[in-house]
Amino acid sequence: MLKLSGVIITFNEELNIEHCLQSLANVVDEIVVVDSFSTDRTKAICEQFNVKFIEQKFLGYIEQKNFALSQASYDHIVSLDGDEALSKTLQKSIIDLKSNWKLDGYYANRFNNFCGQWIKHSDWYPNKKLRVFDRRCAEWKGINPHDNVQLHDSNSKSGHLKGDILHKTYQTYSEFNQKTEYFSTIAAQAYFDSGKKASVLNVIWNPSWAFFKSYVLKLGFLDGFNGFVIGVQTANITFLKYAKLRELQQINRK
Repeated sequence: MLKLSGVIITFNEELNIEHCLQSLANVVDEIVVVDSFSTDRTKAICEQFNVKFIEQKFLGYIEQKNFALSQASYDHIVSLDGDEALSKTLQKSIIDLKSNWKLDGYYANRFNNFCGQWIKHSDWYPNKKLRVFDRRCAEWKGINPHDNVQLHDSNSKSGHLKGDILHKTYQTYSEFNQKTEYFSTIAAQAYFDSGKKASVLNVIWNPSWAFFKSYVLKLGFLDGFNGFVIGVQTANITFLKYAKLRELQQINRK
């Protein structure tokens, strides 16, 4: 049967990593954890499982995840973040693949838990992710912090698995706000480094469209108050990203 490597990057994931590892334990043939020198109990929890634990200074989301891929013993990968886990149905789907792998990669829906509520709309579900793949055919790409696995060839073949990636996202509004500030800074810098420009129109229009898409087109209102919060913060991170990009442009003109 095909052998699989489970690959995870972590930093201070003591609240979630045990669930992540438990969901992988009976599915993959090895688990590789690349940790950015956590200061909590992440390492101690990982050591309770049979994992290959590697400490690596954080290189950037995309770079760290590709480094983690290179540490795997097997080419066929199941890639998760430390705050994600495989549902029982997805575990079975991946186990079945071990004797019937036919494609270059497989997508699964990611189901996000926000402040104790499973979000079923708001552009957060179905949140399709390519996380089961042959590393010879794919790698992490995108613009930090919005990384994603992409197949190398436009002619590559992919499928979709039954079951969900269970994602324990922000559990307080304060955490959501802090991460919005943090991720918008990373995104603005990544956009600037790639040569992307921000106009006044981007700062005004893009956040408005982001809110309308999340709350109206993607039925965020059906998620109740949290759907509204998600819509507002989606607009906010978009606004901050382009405002900070304009700030970087102005600083570098001087």
